[in-house]
Amino acid sequence: MSDTQSTPSTGLKIFKHIGPGLVTACVVIGPGSILTSSSVGAKNGYALGWIVVIACLCMMVYTTLGAKLGVISGESTGKLITDRAGRGVAAFIGVSVFFIASAFQFGNNVGVHSAVQEYVDFDQIARDNGLPPVVEAHLKLSPIIVFNAIALMFLFGFRNLYKVVERLMATFVALMLIAFAINLFNAAPDPVEVGMGLIPLAGSENQLSNLDLSVMGLVGTTFVIPAAFYQSYLVRFKGWKEGELRDGLIDARVSATIMALITLMLMYTAGSELRGQTLGGVGDVAAGLRTTFGEFGHLFFCLGLFAAAYSSFLVNSMIGGFMLADGLGLGSTPDDKWPRLLTAAVLLTGAGMGAYVVLSGNAPVPAIIAAQAVTVLAAPAVAAALWWLSNREDVMRGHRSGPVMNVLAGFGFLLLLGIAANTAINGIPSQLKKLRDAPAEQAVEAEAASPASPASRVAG
Repeated sequence: MSDTQSTPSTGLKIFKHIGPGLVTACVVIGPGSILTSSSVGAKNGYALGWIVVIACLCMMVYTTLGAKLGVISGESTGKLITDRAGRGVAAFIGVSVFFIASAFQFGNNVGVHSAVQEYVDFDQIARDNGLPPVVEAHLKLSPIIVFNAIALMFLFGFRNLYKVVERLMATFVALMLIAFAINLFNAAPDPVEVGMGLIPLAGSENQLSNLDLSVMGLVGTTFVIPAAFYQSYLVRFKGWKEGELRDGLIDARVSATIMALITLMLMYTAGSELRGQTLGGVGDVAAGLRTTFGEFGHLFFCLGLFAAAYSSFLVNSMIGGFMLADGLGLGSTPDDKWPRLLTAAVLLTGAGMGAYVVLSGNAPVPAIIAAQAVTVLAAPAVAAALWWLSNREDVMRGHRSGPVMNVLAGFGFLLLLGIAANTAINGIPSQLKKLRDAPAEQAVEAEAASPASPASRVAG
């Protein structure tokens, strides 16, 4: 009888060790990481798997720091920073993360829309029914409107918001793992090449020359420091105390493992089936897999894309809203009013920019430039704050980071500085060039469309 009773309790005990890490994994695996991992795989095959492993290890280190900080201190990170460095530093971190989350939330909206649009041709529906332009626009925006409304319902409709989000994210993680694993199984990558790709500089003689902007983007979309920082909030929402510190550490490792598995599955699938293709968006990945695997593989990719986009969609907004409220001293828990209100502000801002992208086909370049500029300062600052707090005796009470953890955290910090420098030197100037060139391109298009222009006369 005792053996029979011990079995379910042992099984249930395993699930007590995870939770916040699933939420963190969901915000990291979004449309951006799907596109970048697929693009790197299509260009480089299996050769750069080791970079994913390094990025996920860095993420695990900082997620562990966040989990330890939240469990041991029992206080909000914004308050800890305010008490030791001043309200200005805490507010800077909160405002920066809020702005970044808002500016890039449109990517999650477009990701959800892209997944739905693969199966619902809104333009065809409008043509078949002769819908006026205003109605057609509302029809095309219906996925964004509906899923933002659902997110707002979750945000304000549940008292125990964390518990609902954790269960929802567990479902999305399971869906992503299953969907992308099925496509990987169908792709059947060469295990020898895969193994070589996990050894730094062993999979290809030209790996160093292949470390281009797309690879930097892959690291940046995997090593997401605000999500690691937010782990200190999630473990408090979970209710873990010092006695559950081991659970928090296990959870951080599970989170990093899930991120690595999903990212590598996407990279290897693209490396096997989309080699040599240029992928401009997640729609290109879906189209390529439909050609390769047929409707079966295409369906599972779209299910995984939707799960990734919508899970990141919700949690990304919570990170921006909760960290801003905490930085400003307006509350830091789901029971407080301002964190939910500011999360709604991130959702609505992202929905507006997503709607612009869908209707115009153009990304909001000024917002991207501003977000990248803030990222250059904010990402290293957030990492430094987390690293600094984890080494303070008055915060960690005998659980300060040891030498090994500090060396790894230092490596991760330097990696973030490298990404920030790349963004400042390459990312922002390229976006500024797009912004400068846009008026000239629009003028050329307008001239070509004019009834009096030579181009229009030839076309006619």
